[in-house]
Formats: sequence, structure tokens, C-alpha cells
Amino acid sequence: MAIISSCTASTLKDAATSLRSGNLVAFPTETVYGLGVDATNKDAVAHLYQVKGRPSDHPLIVHISSMANLDKWAREIPEYAIKLARAFWPGPMTLILPRTNQAMDFITGNQDSVGIRVPSHPLADVLLKDFEELGGLGVAAPSANRFGQVSPTSAQDVEDELSKFLGTKDLILDGGICQVGLESTIIDCTLQMPIILRPGAISKDMVQEATGLEFKSDQTDSQVKASGLLKSHYSPIAKVFLTGNPGIGDGFIALSDIETPEGVIRLAAPKDVTQYAQVLYRALRLADQKRIKKVFVVTPNEGGMSVAINDRLAKAASK
Repeated sequence: MAIISSCTASTLKDAATSLRSGNLVAFPTETVYGLGVDATNKDAVAHLYQVKGRPSDHPLIVHISSMANLDKWAREIPEYAIKLARAFWPGPMTLILPRTNQAMDFITGNQDSVGIRVPSHPLADVLLKDFEELGGLGVAAPSANRFGQVSPTSAQDVEDELSKFLGTKDLILDGGICQVGLESTIIDCTLQMPIILRPGAISKDMVQEATGLEFKSDQTDSQVKASGLLKSHYSPIAKVFLTGNPGIGDGFIALSDIETPEGVIRLAAPKDVTQYAQVLYRALRLADQKRIKKVFVVTPNEGGMSVAINDRLAKAASK
């Protein structure tokens, strides 16, 4: 394993070549760091599942550089999905669509659908374009952490968690701290109306405005399996509490206008919900670094990213 701190044009081409050779490359997106692999290489994908400790029936999201490449992976694309792609790609949105033959069972978890995303992080954009110039069709990239644990928002997070699982030819590209901090919004586009399976930076209101459709934001009508839908997920070692009062030595996360109780360890004091999303996973990781056993969280309720934040916290607290 090597960490690339200076991601030049040359090193990114080398990383793309490594992907085509079947190796793993962790890279930043605007949401969280992904652990990338050639989405058409069955053996490389199997290695990815092994490194993550991820169940083989959990589908992966395929990352491409442009919606122009969408038809390589998806068919029968509804008009509303095209509107969403035009409105929010590149960006923190994943669309679930009927798959083509290119999307094999080892990517889709044996489903007839596939998740596709076009990330907006400039480093990811160059990496994907270089990969495609080498003949690659897409990079499967779940979050670069062990399955069910807290997603990484920095290269250091990836190294801390995965270094002992990665091989000598695998790479970590350091692109700084992720801007959004939470995983992409996942939207099921296999039915007549879109269904938000996992909330994120692209909100229900934004989706409705882009499509002109009124729809439900829950997943009760969807039979699709997708990343991050388990009841318990995104969990630190520490126990997370969304109610109750912290005691001396417990961790505490809340907006900055909420005072820290006496004797409690403040892990994050974001000024608004946008910053809350950016620092949440770093705060949960900090709790584990400090060997804090309990973390009490005051959940935000100010619109914007609040829905996504509270979704992740509810799953973290379900461990």
C-alpha cells in the first residue's frame, strides 16, 4: 500500500493504470472517500469485498466521469432520471437504474438494477477520465472503510482503518477533507416515480423541483437493495445516544449554540447543518481515538442536511 499525497497528472495516470491492472485505489469524492476497483474485473471486485468485509450480496455503486457514459451501464432510463442527472451530476447523487449486461451480478448483488454516480471532486474526475481513456468503463467504489463502520472523510481515515487489509500494490490518493462529509443521496429510478432510498445533500425538495414530480421520500415501495440501508450502519466503537444526558467523560456532539455540559468531552461544535455533516464522521472517529465509550448527540432540526444527518445518526445509534 502506498499513500500519494501529491496527486499530479502523472500520479493520477499511474493510479488509473493500477485500477486497470486489478488493484484497489482509495480516492476522495465530494461526499466521502471511496475504495475503487475496475467494475468489470470480477477478481478485483472480490478482493474489494474481502478488504471491506462486505457481504457479497450488497451491491456496489459504479462511478463514471460523465452522464454520457450512462447507457453503458443502464437501460430503459426514465425521463425523470435524465432530468436528475442533468440537474445534479457531477454531484452527490446516485441513481438506481435497470442494468445492462455490462453490470454483472458481482456488482449488482444479483439484482436487475445498478447504482451509478458521477462525482464532482476534481481528483475523482481526472482519475475516472484517465481510467476511461485506458479502456475502463466504470469504477466500483463503496466507502473506503470496513463494512458497517464510519465512512472516511480523509486519507488518514482510510489509512487508519484499511492499511492492514490493503496489498502492496494498492493506493490511497490524498485529496484533502471531503466537502460534503456524508454519502450520496440514493434515488431508486426503476419505478414510475423516484424514491429516495438514502437521504443526502440532494434533498427531496431539490428532486421534486428538478423532475416536476411529487413523490414519497421513503423506501417502502422499493424492493431495491442499496448501500447504507441496513438498520445499523455508520457505527463507531463507542455507543451513540440520541437522547439522555451525558455524564463526566462522555462525548458530546451538538450545534455550537448548545453549551457543553460540565465534565463532558466536546467532540464537535458545528455552526450549522452544512458544517455538521462535514464534521460528523470525524467527530465519531475522534471518540474512538480517545477511547470514549458513550457519545451523546443533539440532533439538528434546521432543514437542509438535517434529514441526512439524522438518518446516519439513527443507524449509528442502532448498533
